[in-house]
Amino acid sequence: MGDAGASFPASPVTRQARAIPTSSALVSLRPPAAPGAADAEAQPMGRGFGGSGGGKGGGKGRQGKERQGKGRGRRGSGLAAADRQPLGKSPDHEAMIDRRRLGLPLTGRLTPADVARAYRQLAGEHHPDRGGGHDRMQLINGARDRLLGKAE
Repeated sequence: MGDAGASFPASPVTRQARAIPTSSALVSLRPPAAPGAADAEAQPMGRGFGGSGGGKGGGKGRQGKERQGKGRGRRGSGLAAADRQPLGKSPDHEAMIDRRRLGLPLTGRLTPADVARAYRQLAGEHHPDRGGGHDRMQLINGARDRLLGKAE
């Protein structure tokens, strides 16, 4: 009877309860939720960081009333229409191929004088009357015409 300080092993029922995981742990691959995490999941998520919903048109109040009925506007690429042209900052794929044929930079703004200067240099080297190939000269002519917007 002097065993008042001795610890007894857990009962078999308690051991079995610890050994058998719950059915949700068998099905779910997520780690067990921390205490208080269930409260965060129950709250609706707003747009942006913080979940306040006070961003562009997402919150209630004055901002929501001003934007009512307009919908969410799309953001542009940040380029002007002229920058998407063959001589602009961000040309399409075909214009980049034509720029490469003329030995010009693939991106960045060009002037018609830059194109004309590169064309004259390559035409002097590859002209059929000066021993160049006819096919190569046609590629150079086509690249110049497409970059300058001339009709083919």
